[in-house]
Amino acid sequence: MRIINKNTLLLLLFSLLISKNLRSQEKYVTTTNTKDAFAIAENQNVAPILYSSQDYQGVQKVILNLQSDLEKVTGIPPKLYTDVSKVKDLPIIIGTINKSPIIDQLIKNKLIDENSLSGKWEKFIIKTLKNPFPGIKEAVVIAGSDKRGTIYGIYDLCKQMGVSPWHFWADVPVKKSDKLYVIPGVHTMNEPKVKYRGIFINDEAPALAGWVHENYGSFNAEFYEKVFELILRLKGNYLWPAMWGRMFYVDDPKNKELANLYGIVMGTSHHEPLTRAHAEWKKFGTGAWDYRTNAENLAAFWKAGMERMENTETIVSIGMRGDGDEPMTDGTAIELLETIVKKQREIIKNVTQKNIQETPQLWALYKEVQAYYDKGMRVPEDVTLLLCDDNWGNIRKLPNPSDAPRKGGYGVYYHFDYVGDPRNYKWINTNQIERTWEQMHLAYKHGVKDIWIVNVGDIKPMEFPISFFLDYAWNPEQWKAKDLPKYYLQWSSDTFGAKYAEEIADILMKYTKYNARRKPELLSSETYSLLNYQEAETIQMEFDSLTAKAKNSYKKIPTAYKDAYYQLVLFPVLASANLNKLYFETAKNKLYTTQGRALTNQTIKNVKNLFANDSILTAYYHKKLAAGKWNHMMSQTHIGYTSWQEPKNNSIPKTNSIILKEKAEMGISVEGTHKWYPKSTNALELPAYLSLDDEKHFIEIFNRGKENFTYSIKTINNWLQFSQKKGTIKNQKRIWVSLNQKELPPGKNETYFFVEKGKEQVKIKVKINNPKQNKITGFIENDGYISMEAKNYTRSKTMEDFEWITVPNLGKTSSGVTTFPVTKSIKKITDASPRLEFDFHLFTSGAIKIHAYFSPTLNYNTNVGHYYGIGIDNQPPEIVDFHLNDTKSNWNQLVANNSKIITTSLTATNGNHTLKYYMKSSGLVLQKIVIETTSIKESYLGPKESFEIKK
Repeated sequence: MRIINKNTLLLLLFSLLISKNLRSQEKYVTTTNTKDAFAIAENQNVAPILYSSQDYQGVQKVILNLQSDLEKVTGIPPKLYTDVSKVKDLPIIIGTINKSPIIDQLIKNKLIDENSLSGKWEKFIIKTLKNPFPGIKEAVVIAGSDKRGTIYGIYDLCKQMGVSPWHFWADVPVKKSDKLYVIPGVHTMNEPKVKYRGIFINDEAPALAGWVHENYGSFNAEFYEKVFELILRLKGNYLWPAMWGRMFYVDDPKNKELANLYGIVMGTSHHEPLTRAHAEWKKFGTGAWDYRTNAENLAAFWKAGMERMENTETIVSIGMRGDGDEPMTDGTAIELLETIVKKQREIIKNVTQKNIQETPQLWALYKEVQAYYDKGMRVPEDVTLLLCDDNWGNIRKLPNPSDAPRKGGYGVYYHFDYVGDPRNYKWINTNQIERTWEQMHLAYKHGVKDIWIVNVGDIKPMEFPISFFLDYAWNPEQWKAKDLPKYYLQWSSDTFGAKYAEEIADILMKYTKYNARRKPELLSSETYSLLNYQEAETIQMEFDSLTAKAKNSYKKIPTAYKDAYYQLVLFPVLASANLNKLYFETAKNKLYTTQGRALTNQTIKNVKNLFANDSILTAYYHKKLAAGKWNHMMSQTHIGYTSWQEPKNNSIPKTNSIILKEKAEMGISVEGTHKWYPKSTNALELPAYLSLDDEKHFIEIFNRGKENFTYSIKTINNWLQFSQKKGTIKNQKRIWVSLNQKELPPGKNETYFFVEKGKEQVKIKVKINNPKQNKITGFIENDGYISMEAKNYTRSKTMEDFEWITVPNLGKTSSGVTTFPVTKSIKKITDASPRLEFDFHLFTSGAIKIHAYFSPTLNYNTNVGHYYGIGIDNQPPEIVDFHLNDTKSNWNQLVANNSKIITTSLTATNGNHTLKYYMKSSGLVLQKIVIETTSIKESYLGPKESFEIKK
């Protein structure tokens, strides 16, 4: 515990941000008229839309969406014109340079700067103009450098008017207004920093598949039009379509035509070469999916895919994996894969009749394919190397900053959803945007700027992280670590309005943090400790508090927003809290069964009710929410996993019942130990107390029979205070034990108290340390440890070109700390090296263990690795190899735990000290440090932060 509440910083940051402009991008549409502003809507009039019929068909289609959006906002549909001479009102002019004669004329008349758009990638400008054409006194123009640039400009105006990109996919209501004005000037988002930015619909059964088949019959153009519109409204441009038995080009030939119309760049997943969906081989292929034995048929199959592609905008996947997204061979058959790639590129060149470099291609270094690259296999320079995470949000490989640039550049394939080891995670959003930011920032700073694509599962319920991923991809330089709380606020304000943005942002921040600690599919009754550090109960109290806050917000928000709020905020909170409580009650059942508690059988009822409530929440989502619009969308199983693969049905956790004794029998359990009375006849012992800290611990007096009994607590002195010293026990009662500070003797002492039931007496020991404060500095040892959150370091030391950065909210307990720049390391640690210092005080001497808790960073540069130093005072630091014990089984554990703990043994004497954590390698994110002096009890999150005295 700190003298200042450790959440103060985040709360202050929230308060400051909410008082300022919530938008990172300039707000150029207002509902208040200002000098020289252009009126889109005013006095029951809406500006008409002027465009050229020669412009892209996709642009013209999106103009119709603008017309519809304006009608939704103002209640009045704007008129559409393609002839300048017929426009009488002040128009919105829309067009693409070199495609729209209207825009080209404005350029010719020097009203638009040609250099601001010509040759640019996906750029738009929105500009107010005076006298753009004879008879038109004023206009606002949306001009794009290309098809998508113009479309993005249109949809940006829609968003600023009050139409959310999630208006269909999350039922976010339109913000209605009869007055809309564009602030004078030129408004733009410039070019995107990442060229291709997209999503991968995957693992789409049973949820999305069930919904699609009920509403559209198949994954056809009617469905994909909703997907394309979403991607474009979010300023993405790239899609890997659904592929679990789906065939984008076969299921509906209009899919390809519509994607091309909208300007969506199509691709196929990492294991579907030359645009052929995996399911197509089963339908159209001949022979085995094995190039060694079936090269001719595979070549013909791939050639047909390229012929079908025609002149549509596509990134062609090359390479090959085994059938069903499995390894192609045992080991790395480099020569075979090189032969395959060479043949595939011959097919691409021959079919397209273009220089091979003119067809965008990617080679995905997914799973075992990365080993081919690591062992020396290379593809031509024009091919984009698609680097991948480990399916759990940890990037596996990045280019060395000193590497020569490649013409094809680099991309990243990232995951918000996954099917595979160590466990599927598909049910609900478990992604912290802070971790996404940290990993994608790594990628961007290492020059990975050509493709960013993320596996989003069913699209829902990943709305929030999808928004962040695509917003960040547009301009990673815009969002700094300190700005991440602002993103929650901005998104909440855009979606639900500024009035409730702060509280909704806090809910989003907390529920994603809680779910990211351990994915719901990995939760069990053993995850959080019932015995130690009040861990399981603290977790449940956090969820209970969050649930109450989310329900309260739901009551307050306007009715129009309730459907959107339920699916984006309330449901994930309620469902996640319910699941955590289900396992909490299951854990209590196991403990109570062992101890024969009277409430054991009640926990069975609780488990049954919570399991049933999971179905009730799902049923509401499917049948009541938005009048049943989202039926099937939450049908993913998530309870009862026994392996990595999902269970066919949710199954209730196993519980045990007991038969109570007729007569009363007293039982006593003590926080922090598995020992309990009457099983243990030795004196029970509470966790040690530090008088400086206002802490309290508990005992539980429980009944092992049907009859009530009375108890009393007797003490041998007045050092202790009790929440209740006598009473009657029907089932059980928790007694809180705290210190009577005024009566404590100085130094280390022991005392006892007794719990009595008639003549029966149980002795409980208490250790108390009451030190003098004047000689103590830093975090203070107690109960065998010192625990320190990384962000609460005492001081930091930097050197030229390096700085320490706190990533707010990143991690399982507080925030993460890392160094910038992420592309530089230090050859040798010296006294001048960047470091974090933690002052601490020991009451013991001898060997200690330093447990450093990190985010689970992988060795993304195998030639360099990751190292850090750890030392005490002026001792030479121990240099620690972060990846020394990396193995497959260790990886399973670290991704399941979403953290990596590395232990270093040192020695220290009693007294004040400084622990020094030295930066040697960039890219590591430190979350907390625990110094073990005698013992650390088993828990998932580690001990709570220790008390600190700052001087």
